Amino acid sequence: MKHAGPAAIARLAPLITELRKLEALREPKPGTFYRGSQAFLHFHEDAAGDFADLKVAGEWQRSRATTQRERAQLLRSVRDVLAQSEKRS
Repeated sequence: MKHAGPAAIARLAPLITELRKLEALREPKPGTFYRGSQAFLHFHEDAAGDFADLKVAGEWQRSRATTQRERAQLLRSVRDVLAQSEKRS
């Protein structure tokens, strides 16, 4: 499964726009997000659709990000992970 190219990033634009609003994240290149100095979220594309890898508790978790419902769930997951991290700080 390859990393998301420009076409996939364009398909994911509404989601990426919402992710850019999260102050805890920085985006050194389109569709690749870091939290501090650590990679946190990036996207892949495949014949089966678009996917996201999200780092949860130090482990990458892959989820589909093809449909609006899947993207909304991913955004909730990102917010949950960030909130849990803030509680520990």
